Amino acid sequence: MDLAQARALVTGGASGLGLAVARRIVAAGGRAALLDVQAEAGAAAAAGLGDSAKFFRCDVTSEQGVNEAVKAAHDWLGGLTLAVNCAGVIGAGKLLGRDGPMATDFFAKVVTINLVGTFNVDKAAAALMQHNAPNADGERGLLVHTSSVAAFEGQIGQIAYSATKAAVVGIVLPMARELARYGIRVMAIAPGIFETPMVAGMTPELQASLGAQVPFPSRLGRPAEFADLVAAIYGNPFLNGETIRLDGAIRMQPK
Repeated sequence: MDLAQARALVTGGASGLGLAVARRIVAAGGRAALLDVQAEAGAAAAAGLGDSAKFFRCDVTSEQGVNEAVKAAHDWLGGLTLAVNCAGVIGAGKLLGRDGPMATDFFAKVVTINLVGTFNVDKAAAALMQHNAPNADGERGLLVHTSSVAAFEGQIGQIAYSATKAAVVGIVLPMARELARYGIRVMAIAPGIFETPMVAGMTPELQASLGAQVPFPSRLGRPAEFADLVAAIYGNPFLNGETIRLDGAIRMQPK
């Protein structure tokens, strides 16, 4: 598929990786709907991208809210060929913390946002994509999940986060197999340590220390590099049912 013709929705589109993806799509000539719970930041981000982008408030944990936002985005875009799931939370916490065992409600909240939220968007988007006219390859759309290297090397304090990021990897293949009949591909990206709003709040010394842990290039990943990979996946129809690590060869230590 040609990114210049993309009709895309991006969750978590108000900032970080999601906003970088929206920028990449618009720069290529496509249209992007930014879905996020951050109304002010989302509206500002969309305004900065011009007429080819629009913000839609969306809480990915709400099935009805997602259905309504995805349908509204589809109508504004004039179709839907790409859905990129970037909404998520870190959810740091130990199983046995200083104040006692991790609360099940806390664990469930992280699962609901990171995993159930991705599922909500996937099914709403796929339900619309299945009606697209196929291209020459029979392709109708692409779903992209944002996982993490924590899915494979979760650190101490990442029990909830790692569980969800492994789960969004785990549903890629069965979903890709099921949606193959409709010409809808499903992929995941597992980023390493990237320049995100959370990392931006750290001291320059800590950021440099994190970057130095990356074998090569020894720096933090740039959101634009994540966006470039989304664009590459979109343009390569043989990429399907797989997770791609984007991490500079880092392998995380226990802590």
